[in-house]
Amino acid sequence: MSKNTAYCLIVEGNYFDESEAEHALRDPFIEEWVEQTGNFKIDNFDEILVAEGISLGELSVEMIDEGIFRITGNGRRPLTWHTAKQLAETLERQGMFDDIKVEPVS
Repeated sequence: MSKNTAYCLIVEGNYFDESEAEHALRDPFIEEWVEQTGNFKIDNFDEILVAEGISLGELSVEMIDEGIFRITGNGRRPLTWHTAKQLAETLERQGMFDDIKVEPVS
């Protein structure tokens, strides 16, 4: 586990496409944000933290097979092993995906 290695989450869920999986990822965080602040704007994606130092706006979702998706940090800030593990634990608690694994980005 090198400090320079970028990590991703491989998640499985019953979602038709990337858009549905992205909504499943974002919705709980947005709902929590609205409960805390009373409002939401699309600009808030960069303010909503999902793991230590990683905001919702920094995550990308890509479909890699039917029902299987890759969640990565964007080019500005890739996920470290630590942040990927934190994000995986958060997603497991929220129960939006059936299976979640942390893997190095190949």
